[in-house]
Amino acid sequence: MRLLTTILIIALLSAIAQMLLPWWSVAIVAFGTTAIVPTEPAKGFLAGMAGAGFWWLLAILWRDIPNHQILSVRMAELFHLPGTIWFIIVTVLVGALTGGLGGVAGALVNRQR
Repeated sequence: MRLLTTILIIALLSAIAQMLLPWWSVAIVAFGTTAIVPTEPAKGFLAGMAGAGFWWLLAILWRDIPNHQILSVRMAELFHLPGTIWFIIVTVLVGALTGGLGGVAGALVNRQR
């Protein structure tokens, strides 16, 4: 239950942070959350990855669906990806890995206390 709560906190705080801060702020949010909430490093990585990845997926779909995928089609062509779904997958993976690395770092810092 604590893992699910941590994931939801990371997703919510990432949404708030990304209104004002750069894209990598999900790592700071995941770091701070897992540094405060006692978690194991593997669960910290999972919480950061799931929370940040969930938020990035929601943000992409929220922006992409109303404009009929104009930007994602062009970006997929720019990166030579076969379709927009691959662009969305790659983008979510970047956000998820960023959050996961922040989460494991925070869990390791909490472990040292």
